[in-house]
Amino acid sequence: MEKKVLVVDDEKLIVKGIRFSLEQEGMTVDCAYDGEEALAAIRQNQYDVILLDVMLPKLSGFEVCSRVREFSDVPIIMLTAKSEDIDKIMGLEYGADDYITKPFNILEVKARLKAILRRSGKKEKDADSLELVSGEIRLERSGRRVFLGETEVNLTAKEFDLLELLMTNENKVYSRENLLNIVWGYEYPGDVRTVDVHVRRLREKIERNPSEPVYIQTKWGVGYFFKA
Repeated sequence: MEKKVLVVDDEKLIVKGIRFSLEQEGMTVDCAYDGEEALAAIRQNQYDVILLDVMLPKLSGFEVCSRVREFSDVPIIMLTAKSEDIDKIMGLEYGADDYITKPFNILEVKARLKAILRRSGKKEKDADSLELVSGEIRLERSGRRVFLGETEVNLTAKEFDLLELLMTNENKVYSRENLLNIVWGYEYPGDVRTVDVHVRRLREKIERNPSEPVYIQTKWGVGYFFKA
């Protein structure tokens, strides 16, 4: 199936080059040149992946990424001229899936993009599966049941939703804000401490040693992820 990509950068020559290269790979490419235009395009269209520059007019790439995560889990690769680690951490905290530093080789962009598409294809397959299995944990979607080994684990509705999201997206780091918006909903009046409480309770139920978790890991300063 043909993949649809959105390229967002205010440097039109960069956009033109990326667009040409991706179209040569048989992809459909839309373009946007500022943050507001990008956000409007994402709300109106279904994309398989987004290449998003950090430094944009009107809305920064970080702000666009953060707003997109309120309503979509589409894979996002950030593009930036900065190479400091703090910028990479910020990108991940706002919900980005990967990070490429300018100046870049277009071959690297295509390789990273294809890797993201392969992973998202696996997620789509997992999302359609009635059962998720990782190590000792088995999650049955149809009956909303979870087992640790042969023992059924009694989870609340939100604990199940949280675990299902993390297991479906193995190794993807979600900030507390992302998890609160996705699992509890954007209008939920609580705060991010709700996420910490549920993660702690989940660990107590599915980890053999909750103080040294194997499955639900913390990315310090960023958020949580389910380790494959």
